Amino acid sequence: MDNKTSKSSIETVMKETRVFSPPTEFTSQALIKDSKSYQELWEESQKNPEKFWQKEAESLHWFEKWHTTHEWKEPFSRWFLGGKINVAYNCLDRHLPTQKDKLAYIWEGEDGSVRTLTFQQLYEEVSQLANALENKLGLKPGDTAAIYMPLVPEAIIAMLACARIGVAHSIVFAGFSSLSLKDRVLDADCKIIFTADLGYRRGQTLDLKKIVREAVAECPSVQTTLILRRDPTTQLSKNEIDWNTFVADQSRTHKAQPFDSEHPLFYLYTSGTTGKPKGIVHSSGGYLLGVATTAKWIFDLKDQDIYWCTADIGWITGHSYVVYGLLANGATSLIYEGAPMHPQAGRIWEIIDKHKVTILYTAPTAIRAFMRAGDEYVIKHSLKSLRLLGSVGEPINPEAWMWYHQIVGKGKCPIVDTWWQTETGSILISPIPGVTPLKPGSATRPFPGIVADIVNEEGKTCAPNEGGYLVIRHPWPSMLRTLHKNPERYKEGYWSRFKGLYFTGDGAHRDEQGYFWIKGRVDDVINVSGHRLGTMEIESALVSHPRVAEAAVVGRPDELKGQSIVAFVTPRDSGEKLDIKILVQELKAHVVNEIGALARPDEIKFTKTLPKTRSGKIMRRLLKDLASGKEISGDTTTLENPGLIEIIES
Repeated sequence: MDNKTSKSSIETVMKETRVFSPPTEFTSQALIKDSKSYQELWEESQKNPEKFWQKEAESLHWFEKWHTTHEWKEPFSRWFLGGKINVAYNCLDRHLPTQKDKLAYIWEGEDGSVRTLTFQQLYEEVSQLANALENKLGLKPGDTAAIYMPLVPEAIIAMLACARIGVAHSIVFAGFSSLSLKDRVLDADCKIIFTADLGYRRGQTLDLKKIVREAVAECPSVQTTLILRRDPTTQLSKNEIDWNTFVADQSRTHKAQPFDSEHPLFYLYTSGTTGKPKGIVHSSGGYLLGVATTAKWIFDLKDQDIYWCTADIGWITGHSYVVYGLLANGATSLIYEGAPMHPQAGRIWEIIDKHKVTILYTAPTAIRAFMRAGDEYVIKHSLKSLRLLGSVGEPINPEAWMWYHQIVGKGKCPIVDTWWQTETGSILISPIPGVTPLKPGSATRPFPGIVADIVNEEGKTCAPNEGGYLVIRHPWPSMLRTLHKNPERYKEGYWSRFKGLYFTGDGAHRDEQGYFWIKGRVDDVINVSGHRLGTMEIESALVSHPRVAEAAVVGRPDELKGQSIVAFVTPRDSGEKLDIKILVQELKAHVVNEIGALARPDEIKFTKTLPKTRSGKIMRRLLKDLASGKEISGDTTTLENPGLIEIIES
């Protein structure tokens, strides 16, 4: 089937019907297949969310049971008060009596090399590292650690070792610059950084140790850098320790200690509407419950599954659905260090067949890239092992949904289109495969125990098909607890827009069947390939360049990435002739150096001035029109200088 034929068939199917019931073959074997019982459970969970979560919490291992399920002192939520838990114990130890020889991870490198770890082997490696951290470095509960690593098993081992001894980890995606790493390490007061000398992606070798060294030079809290040497000739500097030597003499068993349910498990920094990244704080008990329950139900996890989430652990998707949620269920996961379309566009399908992957969870950006590459890369592979597909990171457009369903899933794999955020910790809106009829482009309905709504500017529930703001009406266990060192920003950012309601920052509408359709961000955050980037953060990077006086950044719709980054820059008058081509390259490189390659502007436009209201606020609506090639429309009477939106061509 060529591209033309497949597109035609997809359009035909979309015209004929937009509702897909789970295939009978899938439903007959599904974890949840009784639609009536599920509907009753769902309705009850909407009335009494705490009762639902309390029952589900029984499935975890608690050293001491809680005495109070939930305490709500708006906007601060605490779950399972008095409960004592260890996240790593739930992910490892409790599985050993029955499945110690089961694979926990299958790792593949871009060069095709493969490494496997059983639950027993993973437990032993985590134990060794936990012992070394305690015995040699004296790390203790309340300390924090940064993880800046490629997608290798040791990155996950570091996460679990930290969780085991009560050290909160802060993972920084190993694509961020040294400046971005430094900012996050300083804010979290990290005592140690876990890293590797090298990473590999798209055939390139990434010098991670160089980036870490530059960051550490300005981070007085860091006492030790633990380096996984992938090149044995790598030379280590002062306060740098070789990973393998560090753990070699340690016991391969470790007794997990109980921690309070609310003990911080990790900090994860995410972009917001101001320049400084926000340190999202997630708890132990509530977070683990959220990711374990949603992973089990939404991915219909079975003992024989080989699950592949293509996200890096540097993002919340990797935390929740590569590590904690899957390990808590004793599932086998595939992790791949590399680009899924390298060295050829069919690499992802090749890997699925090679390892008999049954569940694929990836981003709409990736799906659109696979579509663009051509059906031929898909159809020459069997993919018969696949039984469930998932989408994450941004709303998926119906055409991509249909292609994913028809070409990749052969029409037999349900698609779980999931909506959630770094802040929510776990999936909040998603179909349940086996019981939820699917609509291309809709995340369908809230997960049990999640009370979601769509409201207007006054905070009142919108009518069906009326656009509004997506909010959550009742606290849930895996929600962020606060922002690190900044509770006021937490209150202002999430709870001030609508009293008593969690404001997601996304626009949405709900149809007549109660299905949610997510529209994307309504604030100054751009979603590029499923990664949230604050416009202010990019603007701050631009204006730190000596040739820039002012900058404004907006998102432009992009067929492949969802949104692309367009920057409007007012250059300083240096008296020199402006060479636009050279300055564009300088500024793009400058942003990469300040933040990382993922924040590189796709286009930079130079203006004599930025459109501002008389109060000095930049009118971004006009810039979005300009970025998209539209004529400026709407009211411009509040502009200070309506006629001065002039693009400098040379």
